[in-house]
Amino acid sequence: MFIKLLAIFTIIPMFELFLLLKIGGMIGLFNTLLLILLTGAAGAYLARTQGFDILARIRTEMSQGRLPATELLDGAMILAGGVLLLTPGFFTDIVGFFLLVPFTRQYIKRIARLWIQRQIDKGRIGIHMR
Repeated sequence: MFIKLLAIFTIIPMFELFLLLKIGGMIGLFNTLLLILLTGAAGAYLARTQGFDILARIRTEMSQGRLPATELLDGAMILAGGVLLLTPGFFTDIVGFFLLVPFTRQYIKRIARLWIQRQIDKGRIGIHMR
């Protein structure tokens, strides 16, 4: 767990800084800052519109007495994608867009489902019913 946290909080930001400096050197400071602002605004817009859509789908599923498992996974990915797009950096922006675009999110969702199922099978995730 320590290695994962180290990667998230040190290695990824260092990689982002490297990319920002490299791309900033190629396209200039103003264009780099403009690109960061545009991706942040696009991320906020996409997360908001898709978030409202997923909330409506969750309400529909629950009103019909079904567990909205797929919708909840979509919602988590939309939230993560929005946060990544609001974080300055090019790598996080690419990952964030992949999580927000429905076409690419379907592939990521398949991988996430397999990972969750493996964690349940190993007993790392438990499901308790009341």
